[in-house]
Amino acid sequence: MKIIIPMAGMGKRMRPHTLTTPKPLIPIAGKPMVQRIVEDIIKVCDEKVDEIAFVVGRFGKEAENNLIKVAESLGAKGSIFYQDTPLGTAHAIMCAKECVTGKVVVAFADTLFKADFKMDSSQEGIIWVQKVDDPKPFGVVKLDANNVITDFVEKPTEFVSDLAIIGIYYFKDGDYLRRELQYLLDNDIKEKGEYQLTNALENMKAKGTKFTPGKVTEWLDCGNKDATVYTNSRILEFIKDTLVHKTVNNQNSRIIEPCYIGENVKLINSDIGPHVSIGEGCVIENSVVKNCIIQTNSKIKNAELSNSMVGNFSEFSGKSNDASIGDYSTIK
Repeated sequence: MKIIIPMAGMGKRMRPHTLTTPKPLIPIAGKPMVQRIVEDIIKVCDEKVDEIAFVVGRFGKEAENNLIKVAESLGAKGSIFYQDTPLGTAHAIMCAKECVTGKVVVAFADTLFKADFKMDSSQEGIIWVQKVDDPKPFGVVKLDANNVITDFVEKPTEFVSDLAIIGIYYFKDGDYLRRELQYLLDNDIKEKGEYQLTNALENMKAKGTKFTPGKVTEWLDCGNKDATVYTNSRILEFIKDTLVHKTVNNQNSRIIEPCYIGENVKLINSDIGPHVSIGEGCVIENSVVKNCIIQTNSKIKNAELSNSMVGNFSEFSGKSNDASIGDYSTIK
């Protein structure tokens, strides 16, 4: 089985953090977002994953090497493919067309989830969904009495279903999927100027492919700063432990679970947590920090900080419950 992760987007809603770090590599509870996505998918797969294909922009060799390491740490081959022009979901998948063969999972890189099922790879196709209160902003599916998907509806203005598509798909026959995607490209079939996976799904369904829903218990978005901070808090709750590296230097500080605190972090006279992730090499002094993501080698001093993200090699002093501070920034 293969996993394809389209992740070439620029992550504009996550700026300034994505000016220096591709969004899928932003840490969530101490691990890159994309690593958590892949780990979660592998947990629910009922077969071994042999290869993970990452469809990226021009992120640079360091980022690409990190992605290869993520795949290898999970016992799979890592492959890098490029999408230089944002031409839609179908086009993104086809940038890795040599991997669209056999059994394939496609997962878009800003979706984290919690699930308590094992994927049945004998199904022709599975589209993962989550029940939502307001389906209008989402693509949704309709089901028949046999739990088979009958319709895909994009951003319905009237109620047709509350099962939102979360961006993870399984295909038993990847070669068939590739042919249907190639048909869209060859015939220039677009929606709103882009080649869309949903058009291929409709064509496959019309030819008799049975798609069934995979329902997750929680769907977590990382589309912007607030959503990412919330997702970090939920992942820490799932893990349930306070993950404190043995090299942490704690000087008269209180850690309120759950938190992630990385290597060589120094905590001085501070209250940390709950729901805080701190990357390696940070120094937190005389501060209260809760519900935050602080990346690596940053300094927080004489601060009250909540619902915030701080990048790498940054400094912050003061009070904020809504800060979004990029790399190499100083706010005092």
